[in-house]
Amino acid sequence: MGPQRLEAFSDGVLAIIITIMVLDLRVPHGTSLATLTPLIPVFLSYVLSFVNLGIYWNNHHHMLHMTRRVTGGILWANLHLLFWLSLVPFVTAWMGENHFAAVPTALYGGVLLLAAIAYWILLRSIVASQGPQSVLAAAVGRDLKGRISPALYVIAIGAAFIRPGIADLIYVGVALMWLVPDRRIERAIAAAASPGEVRA
Repeated sequence: MGPQRLEAFSDGVLAIIITIMVLDLRVPHGTSLATLTPLIPVFLSYVLSFVNLGIYWNNHHHMLHMTRRVTGGILWANLHLLFWLSLVPFVTAWMGENHFAAVPTALYGGVLLLAAIAYWILLRSIVASQGPQSVLAAAVGRDLKGRISPALYVIAIGAAFIRPGIADLIYVGVALMWLVPDRRIERAIAAAASPGEVRA
């Protein structure tokens, strides 16, 4: 099986997840700007989750672009990732509705942590099926961000019970870390497409 069908299915699931999230932004009863004030935490949690889902979508696309074939293990690993991502709308709404209270904030981090682990499992499943000399294996390298992110999520979950604001800052920090463009995969794709080209 080629990766195109898997990518199309995953894109559809992520589109539904984002749609469910935006439907949780309830229209306020009133016409003044003051009626929007209670929605600020809900909106901020939505923005954070939207960015996180966008990061997963972007990296997932790049990863599958470098995948030659899809095995049964990859299919299940992909479903495992989508399962945790499908819980993002629930924890996003719960955290926003309760103004970033301790338990919802910790559970939000728990879902992000398990999604990060699921993504790592998917990545390793693909690398194992493609071989250690594959373009993807070369592009990922030591995967420093992939190793740091789960550790930061664990710290944030603990911090949520002490100062939820610290946990929120960690969640934002991890998202910003992944927003920084990582050109490894683009360089690896370009190098594979033109193996005769001399690189500096």
